[in-house]
Amino acid sequence: MRIDIITVLPELLESPLNHSIIKRAQQKGLVEIAIHHLRDYTTDKHKTVDDYAFGPDAGMVMKIEPIYKAIEKLKAERDYDEVIYTSPDGEPFTQRTANGLSTMKNIIILCGHYKGVDHRVREHLVTREISIGDYVLSGGELAAAIITDSVVRLIPGVLSDETSALTDSFQDSLLAPPVYTRPADFNGWKVPEVLTSGNFKEIEEWQLQQALERTRRLRPKLLE
Repeated sequence: MRIDIITVLPELLESPLNHSIIKRAQQKGLVEIAIHHLRDYTTDKHKTVDDYAFGPDAGMVMKIEPIYKAIEKLKAERDYDEVIYTSPDGEPFTQRTANGLSTMKNIIILCGHYKGVDHRVREHLVTREISIGDYVLSGGELAAAIITDSVVRLIPGVLSDETSALTDSFQDSLLAPPVYTRPADFNGWKVPEVLTSGNFKEIEEWQLQQALERTRRLRPKLLE
């Protein structure tokens, strides 16, 4: 899989995409992540990527020309399944979204900034808009990192135990059941006996019931 991220602040992506699971996935050749500085696609000496909005609104807007050049250059090199724009008013990013993206071969993520992008980008260049929540960030770089992390860990071979991702919260629209490790008794706080029984059928039944109970209590809308 290849993920191309277009941004005006590539420095914000250096740390989250070059450590831990994401770093190992790249080293294994399971994913290729390329960061593109939008200023490299400008033509003026100041490398301008934004301008004032038409109308009375305050704030700067990302210009269409460098975005167009960046996307067209990448699309000339390979086919892309999606061109994603990170936006607070996009579709909510869910585990189901991550599952779907993880099956794709190539995607582009365009990071929003300032007051957003010239709307013609959204009308003609972007195929999908994704939001990580009902709030506004200074830019889309953190959203792009979150999407990338969530997607990459689902790619076969990335996690040492590939079944681990399948038992995460939100798979099957349920929160994950509680997990415990050794020691079985700490300060009198004991691990549920069923988990140390060795009876895998009973353990699976307990986990399902716990997942259902936690989902009803903490995120009931997932069961609607």
